[in-house]
Amino acid sequence: MAVFCGARGAEPSGEQPLLATVQKLFDSMAAHDADAARAVLVPEGRVIGISESRTTNISQEEFAARLATTKASAYLERIWNPRVLIRGSIANVWADYDFHLNQKFSHCGIDSFSLIKDGPAWKIAGIVYTVETSGCKPQPVM
Repeated sequence: MAVFCGARGAEPSGEQPLLATVQKLFDSMAAHDADAARAVLVPEGRVIGISESRTTNISQEEFAARLATTKASAYLERIWNPRVLIRGSIANVWADYDFHLNQKFSHCGIDSFSLIKDGPAWKIAGIVYTVETSGCKPQPVM
């Protein structure tokens, strides 16, 4: 299960649908549910992870497909202190995050989600994130 840890209390109403879309992606990751991920992703979008040793760059369709075939039993990704920018039909969510694999801390960093309005719903057009294994900011208690 993924968790959004809001440190600022209630989010302004314009931000809530964006944060809910990000949470749906995290929930799909926790459930290894490729179809649920596809429901909130633009397939042609990119997922780019940047660490000290390498950069990964895959399509969001490939990211979704991998969820169904992963051997890891449990994913938990949490964000907090989100900064949300919205202008018309585009938006960005930038937040601190941590990631746990099989109930063990794996890494932390910054998640950056670019979103577009698709009819009444928001969809994730691209994801860029850092992968940091040390120097992590204090995480909220699980």
